[in-house]
Amino acid sequence: MRKIGSSSGFSLIEVLIAIVLLGITLVPAMEALQTSIKSSEIGSHSLRQHYLLFGKMEEVLADDFATLDAAATVAGAYSTLSSYSDVSGTDPLAVYLSRYDVDNADADDDPYTGVDEVIWVRAEYQGSPLSFETLVLPDA
Repeated sequence: MRKIGSSSGFSLIEVLIAIVLLGITLVPAMEALQTSIKSSEIGSHSLRQHYLLFGKMEEVLADDFATLDAAATVAGAYSTLSSYSDVSGTDPLAVYLSRYDVDNADADDDPYTGVDEVIWVRAEYQGSPLSFETLVLPDA
């Protein structure tokens, strides 16, 4: 026969304490999970921008020196967007081209006023700090 007061299992107070402890520990854990999901979204967006920018730079560098030189001449200044730019779409990629003064022969300390046969190329994702720069030499 069973005694009326001695049943096995958890008491109501033990169940309530367990629920409170779970609540106290799960809320911060869920907030941390939400923060990491947001960070992951930001990282994937930044990675996408990086690859788009890298692709644009590769597209520009695939052209020969004469084509880049002509585009730099048309742009006129290092701060003017070149014909390679596409800033109207959802991914605004800007490309700047200019002749580059490697040896500062004109002694004006302005790297964009020289006549050296070197092209400066800068590709940037507008609205973000991402950009790539390089110098292009004439084709060998």
